[in-house]
Amino acid sequence: MSRVEQRLLEAWYQGGPVPWWAAALEPAYRLVAAMRRSAYRRGWKRSGHPGRPVIVIGNLTAGGAGKTPLAIWLLQALARNGRRPALVSRGYGGAEPAVPHRVAASDPPGLAGDEPLLVLRETGVPVWVCRDRLAAARAAVADGADVIVADDGLQHYRLRRDFEIVVVDAQRGFGNGRRLPAGPLRESVERLAGVDAVVCNGSGPHCPAGSLRMTLSGSEAVRLDGGARRALASFAGGPVHAVAGIGHPERFFALLEAQGLQVQRHPLPDHGEVPPGALAPADGRPVLMTSKDAMRCRGSAAAAAAWEVPVAATLQDGGAPLLARLATCLALSEA
Repeated sequence: MSRVEQRLLEAWYQGGPVPWWAAALEPAYRLVAAMRRSAYRRGWKRSGHPGRPVIVIGNLTAGGAGKTPLAIWLLQALARNGRRPALVSRGYGGAEPAVPHRVAASDPPGLAGDEPLLVLRETGVPVWVCRDRLAAARAAVADGADVIVADDGLQHYRLRRDFEIVVVDAQRGFGNGRRLPAGPLRESVERLAGVDAVVCNGSGPHCPAGSLRMTLSGSEAVRLDGGARRALASFAGGPVHAVAGIGHPERFFALLEAQGLQVQRHPLPDHGEVPPGALAPADGRPVLMTSKDAMRCRGSAAAAAAWEVPVAATLQDGGAPLLARLATCLALSEA
């Protein structure tokens, strides 16, 4: 992680001073974001709807809050109920194609992006990537989808939506409450009042009132070459290297420590490349990484002996309150 990124994170979440240049740019960001949203509201910029229900999962802050695990949970719930869901994504970290591309399991992460590949692997539902999510949604509907789930599309107003879900990190919340780049916020916290559901990921003091709790859990590790599977607790005999290129790496490190592991931390930028040295450390200790990192390391000979730690989302009350709201709003049968 660069010094600039580290300074910003300290300012956003740890009470550190905001760099002068970040404070100077904050008003410009506020103005551009407000003008862009107003342009869609007034019809100056064109938006559209694919003709099937659209569920958007997003957050108010830059970086991850647990959107992808929630998207996987929701897609699986919809599929269990006999729906034909599809996921649409920009495919950040990949090629972000200008025309819709249906992701294939054989796609390299440089084409499809790590998160779309992970969703495809975990759910088997069609996944479409395109920098224009409306185009991706229309392609998915033409391909047979009867409900669209958009991962990280809250601020993509070109795609009109029927149901909005905001994910909040229970530990970090909204940081210092300031807009980018002086703070982590893409939009004002008041935006929560206009969404259909708020899901709070993890345990911590920053869950908005009325939000639905979600936890991420994992108890096993799978070697990237597919040759072995081990209980996480079996790594507790000595130190391990932990690699996390996600929005909040500390969440992954805490998960490992909760299993009794001694963790040597290797935080990376969200979607960041894993350095070769981190895959084959000189001390020969095991390397554990998130599923997103594992997607980016697919096919790497150096990563073959590293371990992926899959996690799954569990929602409060089995997610029944969220599914009930969806059923009411979208006329979807409950899973």
